[in-house]
Parts: sequence; C-alpha cells; structure tokens
Amino acid sequence: MKPFLFALRQEPSQRHDLSRLTPDRLVGRTQKEIEAIDIGTTKVDAKVGDLFKVRVGDPQVVHFEGGSERFDLLGAKLLPGFAIHVEGDVGARLGRGAQGGTITIAGDAGAFAASGMTGGQIDIGGDCGDFLGAPMAGEIFGMAGGRVVVGGNVGQRAGDRLRRGLIIIEGDAGADLGARAIAGTIIALGATTGRIGYLNKRASLVLAQGGDFGPTYVDCGAHHFTFARLFSRALAEDSRRASRLLSQKLRRFAGDTGVLGKGEILTPV
Repeated sequence: MKPFLFALRQEPSQRHDLSRLTPDRLVGRTQKEIEAIDIGTTKVDAKVGDLFKVRVGDPQVVHFEGGSERFDLLGAKLLPGFAIHVEGDVGARLGRGAQGGTITIAGDAGAFAASGMTGGQIDIGGDCGDFLGAPMAGEIFGMAGGRVVVGGNVGQRAGDRLRRGLIIIEGDAGADLGARAIAGTIIALGATTGRIGYLNKRASLVLAQGGDFGPTYVDCGAHHFTFARLFSRALAEDSRRASRLLSQKLRRFAGDTGVLGKGEILTPV
C-alpha cells in the first residue's frame, strides 16, 4: 500500500501547527475529513486542503512532498510503529514529545527539535536550530530518550538538560553544547565552542575536536575504552564517522566537578 501523502501546493503565508497530522491521528479518516483539519495559528483560517494535496494511503507511513520552516510541531507525540518523511525543511519543535517511531527530514529543522522526546528516531539531513533536545520554558528535563542524528550544524545549547538518549551532530555545534546535561550521550564531529559541558552531571560528550574545558574538568589520561568500542559497532548504521571516532584511543576529562562531577568529555588522543 502506498504511503499517506501530503503534497505542498504553495509556500505557506503563516506558521502552521502540524501536530494533528501524525499517522495515528489519521487512521480511519476520509480524505475530506483530513482536508478539513485546521492547522492555522493565526486568525486567518487555514485548513489542510488549502495547503496540501492529500492522497489517502497507509497511515503508518506519512510522506510530505515539500516542506517549510513554517511547519511547526511536525511529528509531535509520535507513537511507536509509525514513520514520517519530509522532502524539505520543517519549523520549530520537530518531534516534540515523540514516544517512538521514525522521523526523517531531508532539509533543515528549527529550534527545540526533539524537545521532550522519550523514544524513537529522528534524522535531520541538514542543519538544526538552537536548543536541540532542550526543555521548553518551565520544564525541568530536556530529551529523555531516543536517538537524533543531524547531518549538518546545530545552534546553541544543543543537549541542554539532556536526561537520556543519544544525539549525534555531524557538523559544527553552537555555544554551550551539553550545558546542564543530566545524563545521556552527545557526539559532535565538527567544531565546538563556548562552555562545553557546563554543569554536566552524568552525561558523556564525545568530541572529534578537543579544546580547553576549564578548571572544573579533570584530565584522566588516554585509554582504550571497551565500552566505547562496543558502542562504536552499534553506531555503524547511524553514523560511520561517529563509529570511527569511538573506536579510537580516547582521552577522558571527568566533570563537571562544579556539580555532581560524574560526567565526562572524551576526545581523540
């Protein structure tokens, strides 16, 4: 059976809330019912049918032909067993609160991607905005499970308050990578800047490029880590570069000793 298809008619004139277009919410709906779903965020009325040509298909696989940086909350609260693919860009809060499933974005994503995510997989082919996997205002925890791979660069504070899960950044990372992280793993394969791992409690940050991590990180020397080599095998399908990085001899910096101090930064020797 062919996937459920949303083909973009034209560039949207306002921001749209696509949280109602997750596969589980389309099950059992007719094309007419789906075209009548309100996705507007302003006083100007906006229905699915105004923006997309809809082709009903297998609701477990939803395909968007054409994207926009004005498409917010795409894949929000996605459940296990479902998949979303976008040929283009998306806006803010991609995969917000996702519990499972897979989301694949061919283009760029906006701020707060994977915020509140507890499971599943998100692959972003291009760049990602600020606060990847970070909590929204008033929340205690950021991303709490799942896996995110970004093929390009990310903005500031990626992995802020990360509680669990894996983030792989194949490009450069903005300032304060892994700030206030509680646990989980972040792998950055490009350049990093700012206060890396600031107030990190128990998270592991693996960086392809070393640097000065400040006096609150303690140099523990270079080692061949068995767990890292095993982890590298598991990452072979997600990112070959990340897999190669973890298979090397790595230098460990323990910290941030300004807080709990059970986290670490690993860099190649």
